[in-house]
Amino acid sequence: MSTTETSKPDSARRQIRDSGTLLGDAVQHVIALLRGEINLFRAEMDRNVKHAGAAIGMIVAGVVILLVALNVLASALVVAIAELGLDAGWAALLVGVVLAVIAAGLAKKGVNDLKLTSLAPTRTAENLERDGQAVKKAL
Repeated sequence: MSTTETSKPDSARRQIRDSGTLLGDAVQHVIALLRGEINLFRAEMDRNVKHAGAAIGMIVAGVVILLVALNVLASALVVAIAELGLDAGWAALLVGVVLAVIAAGLAKKGVNDLKLTSLAPTRTAENLERDGQAVKKAL
C-alpha cells in the first residue's frame, strides 16, 4: 500500500469532520440568533403592554374626570347660565353637550393608543426579516 492510498481516506474523514464542525457552528449561531430575537420580542412586548396599561389608565382617568365634572361643574354652570337669563333646561343642555365633547376626546385618545398596530413588536419583526435574508444569502 502506498502513502497516497492511505492519505485519501484520512483526508476525506478530515473533510467530513470539518464539515460537521462548520454545520455545528452554523446551528449554534442560528440558535443564538433565535434566542436574541426571542429576548428582543419579550422586551418589546413588555414595553408595549406597559404602554397599553398607560392608555387604559388614561381612559379610566377620563371617566373619573367626566364623573367629577358632571357632578360639580354641571350644577354650577347650569345655575350660572340660568342666572344670565337662559332657561334652566337650555342651560343644562348646553353644559351637557360641552362635557360630552370633552369626554369623547379623552376616550378617543385612549382608544387610539390601544390600537393593535401600536402593540405589535415591530423591531422584532424587522430583525427576523433581516436575519432570514442574511441566512438565505449565506446559503
